[in-house]
Amino acid sequence: MTGISTRWIAAAWMALASGLAAGENPVVVELFTSQGCSSCPPADRLLAELASRDDVIPLALHVDYWDYIGWKDVFGQPAFTRRQKGYARAGGWRTIYTPQMVINGTEDVVGSRPMKLAEIIQKHGALPDKVDLDIRREGGQLHIRAEALAEIGPCEIHVIRYEPKEAVDILRGENAGRRFVYTHIARGWEVVDRWNGKGRYETRVPLAGTAPVVVLVQGTRYGSIVAAARLR
Repeated sequence: MTGISTRWIAAAWMALASGLAAGENPVVVELFTSQGCSSCPPADRLLAELASRDDVIPLALHVDYWDYIGWKDVFGQPAFTRRQKGYARAGGWRTIYTPQMVINGTEDVVGSRPMKLAEIIQKHGALPDKVDLDIRREGGQLHIRAEALAEIGPCEIHVIRYEPKEAVDILRGENAGRRFVYTHIARGWEVVDRWNGKGRYETRVPLAGTAPVVVLVQGTRYGSIVAAARLR
């Protein structure tokens, strides 16, 4: 795919900014990408453009199925490939691909289409909140509190640690000889609990270090993300 011009990205974000969000929960954008994929750099750059937005949580999930062509993605994890396949099964999508962006667990778009991405983000941001979610660090723990505001069904509580930015020199494969700066790199991803989605939920989980953390409240079996929060 061709690169994304600054003009198109700016136009997309202006269109997005013109919408008024009904709720306070940020929209989650998961990019399934790979250092071995020549079509992915424009999508990686687009994800980086989301860094300044408080109403969007971007996450880069590096998959491992491109590793066979000569470059092993240093951030790639089989778990992220499984997550992408899980979305495909849940959504009835016929294939998985890179770069693929999944928005709030329910819609996908080619990761280098800024106008379409902005349109989907705006649509999800305008929906009313279904869960009031609050997270905070307390010593060496993460305190998670959620309260259902609507009927949501059983959910999983996901805790994600991510790396804000890291540069990598690609030595082999489709991107050989190029240096890229990757952002919002998911490193640790854990389902820490399950919640029936009723009333109030509260828990504490160990949280070492100061790396940024994201909490997702997501329907079981790769359902919709009904709430998200981030500590940078």
